[in-house]
Amino acid sequence: MKEFVYLLLRFLKLELKIQDLDRIPGLYVNSENSSLYLTMLLDNKIVVGYKEIELENSLNQKTVPDDCCWGIAQVPPFTSNHSQSAIIVDDFKHLLVLVGHQSSHHIICLPHGVRKLPQELLPSLEYFNRLILWFGNDQIAWNSARTFAKKLIENRCYFIRPTDDQPSPYLAFKLGLNIDKILKTADKMVHPSIIQFSTIRNEVYAELQNHDKTLGMKWTKFPALNKIIGGHRRGELTLLTGPTGSGKTTFISEYSLDLAEQGLPTLWGSFEIRNQRLAKIMLQQFAKEPVHLNLALFDNLADQFEKLPLYFLTFHGPQPLNMVMDAVVNAVYVYDIGHVIIDNVQFMMGIGAKYDMGSERFWQQDSIIAEFRRFATYSNCHVTLVMHPRKEKDVEQLSINSIFGTAKATQEADNILIIQNKIMESLQIKKYLQVSKNRYSGNLGVMSLEFNKQSLSFSQQKT
Repeated sequence: MKEFVYLLLRFLKLELKIQDLDRIPGLYVNSENSSLYLTMLLDNKIVVGYKEIELENSLNQKTVPDDCCWGIAQVPPFTSNHSQSAIIVDDFKHLLVLVGHQSSHHIICLPHGVRKLPQELLPSLEYFNRLILWFGNDQIAWNSARTFAKKLIENRCYFIRPTDDQPSPYLAFKLGLNIDKILKTADKMVHPSIIQFSTIRNEVYAELQNHDKTLGMKWTKFPALNKIIGGHRRGELTLLTGPTGSGKTTFISEYSLDLAEQGLPTLWGSFEIRNQRLAKIMLQQFAKEPVHLNLALFDNLADQFEKLPLYFLTFHGPQPLNMVMDAVVNAVYVYDIGHVIIDNVQFMMGIGAKYDMGSERFWQQDSIIAEFRRFATYSNCHVTLVMHPRKEKDVEQLSINSIFGTAKATQEADNILIIQNKIMESLQIKKYLQVSKNRYSGNLGVMSLEFNKQSLSFSQQKT
């Protein structure tokens, strides 16, 4: 059976020898469908799942169970079993490449790629004093490496910077690049408080070479927004405001759903409307049609929707800041959250739409803004805060100064988005989204919002 696998891998130009395959614990083959199975172990002894790779179908792969596999695949080093250094990869084929390379490191494959790092498998990695994270060079992989390092203890983590000369192991192998040379470029994830340019030189080069990726994750439903602010970037704070009834929750629901469908783990804190109602809105946006008119679709849609990396805080109405932050920090640690939405700040404080803030309330709101600003920066997680505007005349357009509270919110924010209502001569209301602040590039502009009542969508229709 191993000879069959060997011939298939040679056909795929993966230069593995039969003795290399013998080094991979829990490797099985199904000759009928030309698939390889790699056992995932918890604490190196308990089988909790497996990875499957289809050798004759573009190396497609999947993990079973899909969402809660709490084990790793680990291959001992070629030279010494006592090495405390490991290369962590996110893909079965990367592991196969490194096994064929006969590395002096342990090789570890994560169960869910760069989507998430379950805390249950962290004890399996405690033995190592040096972890080299070698993922792909897309935006999600780049951010995941930084997020995972916080869980794995940053001072033992090293990172292969994503450049054209340092792609993923499989791509490096196909391009004939020197694997050893790439491994020697691994940089520490943390640096001293005072550094020189030489310390961050490789990181600067990586950002310049991957300029489009550093702009952030693109929205598929709002291409005009991509042109203005570039994309959705981790570590930033975004404020969204708009008149009462303008569709702030509906818009931010679709805005966040777009990113979650691309694999961004998202945490919703809905303090104004209950989670059931929010989920109903999101499900209709996901389906692009009224689900209640065809309930036969529900089970299939719900099954697909459940697979999205979406999580919801159970809070509703006023809540203490420390309690909310404890839950948010825990969610980032456990589920590798990359986007947190708070809808909205005033309801979380217990103000609602009364607009009767005294000096104590201003101080309270400033504390919330400052805390989420620190959290976004430290956790490398994007935070979106929905806020009420000041009460102004209906005919007046909102501005940065319309955001409720002191100037603290607008000073701390990286991006400020305002939903504007413009009354036309025909007395129809025209909606558009105004980007009033964009710290990353400085680009400002507007995006037209056309509401589709059937799908509860503001997405721009492709022409």
